[in-house]
Amino acid sequence: MKLQFYFARKFLWFTAGLFVTFAIFMILLDMVEQMRRFDDIGLTFTAALHLSALSVPETLYLILPLIVMLATLALFLSLARTSELVVTRAAGRSAIRAMIAPALAAFFVGVLGVAVINPFVAATKHAYESLAAEYSGNGGSTLSVSRDGLWLRQGRPQSQSVIRAERANLDGTELYDVTFLTFDTDGGPRRRAEAKVARLGQGAWDLEDVKVWPLDVPNPEAEAEIHATFQIPSPLTREQIRDSFGTPSAVPIWELPAYIANLDNAGFSARSHRVWFQMELALPFFIASMVMIGAGFTMRHTRFARTGLMVLLALLMGFSAFFIRNFAQILGQNGDIPVMLAAWAPPAIAAMMSLGLLLHTEDG
Repeated sequence: MKLQFYFARKFLWFTAGLFVTFAIFMILLDMVEQMRRFDDIGLTFTAALHLSALSVPETLYLILPLIVMLATLALFLSLARTSELVVTRAAGRSAIRAMIAPALAAFFVGVLGVAVINPFVAATKHAYESLAAEYSGNGGSTLSVSRDGLWLRQGRPQSQSVIRAERANLDGTELYDVTFLTFDTDGGPRRRAEAKVARLGQGAWDLEDVKVWPLDVPNPEAEAEIHATFQIPSPLTREQIRDSFGTPSAVPIWELPAYIANLDNAGFSARSHRVWFQMELALPFFIASMVMIGAGFTMRHTRFARTGLMVLLALLMGFSAFFIRNFAQILGQNGDIPVMLAAWAPPAIAAMMSLGLLLHTEDG
């Protein structure tokens, strides 16, 4: 048991060291990008560091399986170089038993990532987007989905509008039982409009069965008008509405089931969020399979030939598994394969292939 704890502790130290190294390196690179992006406002060093600190956690979380793979290679190469693997096998420990502790430690890292780092990344991503919008001076449009329906904000130089609808079509360009509240630039209400249907056209919302109240008069109800059709100018496009949802990674894992239910109730497609949710649940298993891949190629003494080739093959297989996982995610989001297959097949395939390699190359 002490030997297993020793392997697990050493693996966690390598993982933490690589994680910090990647974080520092990526923050420095991202600071250069932030200064280039906001060059017109003269972004200060402190502001660029702040933006980078909010932006980098998302990227670090995405490449966590690759960091674990590199930590695995560093661990077993270190054990082989100091002949600790030789001593372990001489004591009657098989290669697979020596791999159990790092794999369980990697699984723990994955659970910690999903339970703690995932909500942290979602929070920093929201903060980064808000701060970047403030620096760029472009508030854009914001869409929110709740049990009460969906809320959408659109901005124009002359006015701001808040839109509420009971439900919508899949891409949000057709709203049902919708209310438009328009405000002046000074924040005062200008107009309220209620319609059965609102469709996003070229530069405007096309409303049907509309009642319009002017809110800048003493008696809005007396001045209300009913129209069969009505147009409200809008700078929104189909792509902007789609982007307003944000990525599924912007929703904390604990809130994702309720968010998916709200999307379904509002009439939107929640397939990409379902795929992301299942892939997050499968992440600890995928990270553990990356340890198995690294161990399958590097659990050998350094005096054996072709150590460099084995490391290269381990990296290629690890990057291939990472690519296949991302490709399966895209296929699942597009509906080409089932959600469960997209999320759980990559870790299962990676684990079985690496386990088969270990059983083939080791004497047990």
